[in-house]
Amino acid sequence: MMTRDELYESLKEALASDFGIDKEKISLDSNLVEDFDLDSIDAADLIVKYKEYLPSKVDAGMFRSIRTVRDVLDLLCPENKQA
Repeated sequence: MMTRDELYESLKEALASDFGIDKEKISLDSNLVEDFDLDSIDAADLIVKYKEYLPSKVDAGMFRSIRTVRDVLDLLCPENKQA
C-alpha cells in the first residue's frame, strides 16, 4: 500500500495522463469540477483506479461529497485524513 504522499503523487500522475491536466496546477485544494472541468463520471473513473484503497463497502454517497483532490485522498486514506 502506498503512503498518503505517494498516493497524492500517483493521483497527480493519473490526472495528468488521463485528463491532460498540468501537474504543476494540481494541489490538494484543486476543485475537480471548477479547476479541471471534470464531471462526476470522470471523478468516479479516477477513484475506481484506486479501488484497492476503497473500503470494502462503498456507499454511493461517498462519491457525492468528492469535490477536491484532498477529498479523493481522504476517501482513499481515511486513517490519514488531513484538515
